[in-house]
Amino acid sequence: MSPAELPLFRSSGQRGYSSSIADDPRHVAARKLAREIHVVFTPAACTIQTPEGIVHAKPGDAIVTGIAGERWRVSRAHFGDKYRATPPTREGEPGTYVSLRNRILAVRMSEPFNVLLADGQSRLSGHAGDWLVDYGDGSLGVVSDAIFATTYEIVD
Repeated sequence: MSPAELPLFRSSGQRGYSSSIADDPRHVAARKLAREIHVVFTPAACTIQTPEGIVHAKPGDAIVTGIAGERWRVSRAHFGDKYRATPPTREGEPGTYVSLRNRILAVRMSEPFNVLLADGQSRLSGHAGDWLVDYGDGSLGVVSDAIFATTYEIVD
């Protein structure tokens, strides 16, 4: 199957969970575990190579490095809802942050799939066994099974 033929899930940019995930009988609710991550804020537009694809970042967006060395972008608009600075780092400055225990919905996918991010240009590719994650803030993501197991706890 070509990439163009794979199922495509679109981030809405609107608060609330996507019906395509919330209505999927395979979905689970999970909560992010409190984990320390390293953050820098990009001063200029750039692209970030993630394991799932190239993501476009705008000035002020957070570039996050996780516990396994994986990198991803979090928009400035959503960053404060997801992370808190750990001393001596101050909010809004580069340094160490901890993830908040936010609730998400997720579906472990049985086939490859794509996700179009809310910026309308960044596209992620997921593999069979990866998780399609709905953060409840209008953004979707792809999380490998190994990262999901160390980053989230299923709550239902």
